[in-house]
Amino acid sequence: MPPADAPAESDTAPPDPADTSPEPAGPPPEPRPGTAGPGAGTGAGTGTEDTFDLKLTEELLGLIGEDRRRAAATGSASSGELLTDPGTWPGATTGAGVFHLVPVVLERDLALISRWMNDPAVAAFWELAGPDSVTADHIGPQLEGDGRSIPCLGVFDGTPMSYWEIYRADLDPLARHYPARLHDTGIHLLIGGVNHRGKGLGTTLIRTVADLALDNLPRSGRVVAEPDLRNTPSVAAFLSAGFRFSAEVDLPDKRAALMIRDRTYRDHL
Repeated sequence: MPPADAPAESDTAPPDPADTSPEPAGPPPEPRPGTAGPGAGTGAGTGTEDTFDLKLTEELLGLIGEDRRRAAATGSASSGELLTDPGTWPGATTGAGVFHLVPVVLERDLALISRWMNDPAVAAFWELAGPDSVTADHIGPQLEGDGRSIPCLGVFDGTPMSYWEIYRADLDPLARHYPARLHDTGIHLLIGGVNHRGKGLGTTLIRTVADLALDNLPRSGRVVAEPDLRNTPSVAAFLSAGFRFSAEVDLPDKRAALMIRDRTYRDHL
C-alpha cells in the first residue's frame, strides 16, 4: 500500500515531518513488496507491501475471468480490464480550470515527479526522497505491471501539478484490512509545488478524480483512500470532497483513516 496521502491537503497545513503516514479484509490477496503511493505502496526500502507483487487469489482470478467472458459476450471490451486507461477519460471543468489525468511516461515525467518527492512536505509521507532512481523504482513496476495500478500526472490547463495512482483496491494488500468489494477503486495523490498548495485545491482535486473514476469505471461502486489518521488536513479534504470516514485501520506503515466515496450517495455529498 502506498504512503500516507501527503499533499492531498498539505494544501492547508504542512504535514508533521515525523508523520509517516486503506477497513478489515475481504478476500485477502497475497502480499506484495515494494511501492505505490499514499496507501498502496510506500517508498522503496520501507518494507511495506506492494501492489505489483500481490498474487491474485483463485477466487479473484475466477471473478476477473468471468468479467472477461461477460465482456466478450456483450462486446464491451473494457469491462473485463483491471482498469481503463485514465488518459482516455474526458477532462473535468472545475472552478480552478480544466483538469486531466495523463498516464505517466517515465522518460518524460521522472525528473518532475522526483523533484516533488524530494519536497519535505511530500517526502514525510511518500518516503521517496533521493535520486531519480528511487522514484523510478517506485513507478516502474506499476508501468510494467498488469494494469491494476496506473500512475498519472494531474494536469490543470496544460500544467502538470499533481501525481496520482489509480488502483484496484480489491487487488491490493489494503483489501486485507477492510471488507473490500469487487472493483473498489483506490486513489493516492500528492500536490506538487508549494504554489498549488494552500488554495483549497486538494478538496477540488479529490472530488474531481473520484467522480472521474465513478463515471469511467462503471463496475466500481466506490472509491477508497487511506490517509494517515494524524494528517488532519488530508482527512478533512477527503471529507469535504464527499468521502465518509469508515474506520481506523492499522496498516504496516501507519494508522490510517479509511475514507470511502460511495456511488450511491455521490449526488448527496
